[in-house]
Amino acid sequence: MKRIAILTGGGDAPGLNAVIRAVVKTATQEYDCQVLGVRDGFDGFVDPGGVFPLTLQDVRGILPRGGTILGAANRGNPFARKVLRDGQEVIEDTSEQVIANLRALQLDALIVVGGDGTLHIAQELAEMGVPVVGVPKTIDNDIGGTEVTFGFDTAVTTATEAIDKLHTTAESHHRVMVLELMGRDAGFIALHAGLAGGADAILIPEIPFHPEAVCRKVEERKQRGSPFSIIAVAEGAHASGGEPLVSRPGDSVYVPRLGGIGQVVAEFIAANCQVETRVTVLGHLQRGGSPTPYDRVLATRLGAAAVRLAAAGGFGRMVALNG
Repeated sequence: MKRIAILTGGGDAPGLNAVIRAVVKTATQEYDCQVLGVRDGFDGFVDPGGVFPLTLQDVRGILPRGGTILGAANRGNPFARKVLRDGQEVIEDTSEQVIANLRALQLDALIVVGGDGTLHIAQELAEMGVPVVGVPKTIDNDIGGTEVTFGFDTAVTTATEAIDKLHTTAESHHRVMVLELMGRDAGFIALHAGLAGGADAILIPEIPFHPEAVCRKVEERKQRGSPFSIIAVAEGAHASGGEPLVSRPGDSVYVPRLGGIGQVVAEFIAANCQVETRVTVLGHLQRGGSPTPYDRVLATRLGAAAVRLAAAGGFGRMVALNG
């Protein structure tokens, strides 16, 4: 194994730089292998200057940094890439160009770090003969085949700290504070942060909720002398018989963006429980910041394992945490 490349795709997650660092260190020190970095996901194989050498010097000091030094792109699907033609946005299949550029680089392996969308693209490329190894990445913790994904622990820590801070202001002003959290169709962030932060109700996509039951919980607390409540809501949560709220419709490239359920829950509580409510949408704060020690270690382990799997010829597979 003489030359490999690594890219990071999809939304960023704390720990991406730890993966990159581990890949470069393992490939360089264990296999005397050159590593190339690919900028902005699969777009780097199309855009000029998108591929460049990654050295030990390049990854020095990046372990505690959030984000990714390679950049990432949610829209970087080579099979359906949005481009401008004569001032119009059109969708093109650039996969043949990507594969041709991959082969011209004479890569022995391509390590793809991403979530379900990015890994699906990686699988398609693997089926076309590209030597791919996947590394699971998402703060949502919803990728099958692995016990946990890096970025999740950091996101939960950020969300828990938010609940702790909302708790004090909710108690001071006798309010119901609704915190909307990321996760798409998975409720792991809301569930774990809600439990860790002592939320009084946790609403997740996996279990449709009854708004009246949430109100009863708020009323019960008021009757017990606690005229405030904390409600943790996953962005994909929905009432029984309803559907998740969409803040931006999807298309052939983008998946729908979920959001708005926190405001709906708060308005229902305010109207039916006669209590003042406030909504906080934590948003991209959950993606940012320095990764926790757990995420740094997990990301490092996965990055090193990806290089070793590539060296063993285990292409078309994803490294994972088992147990």
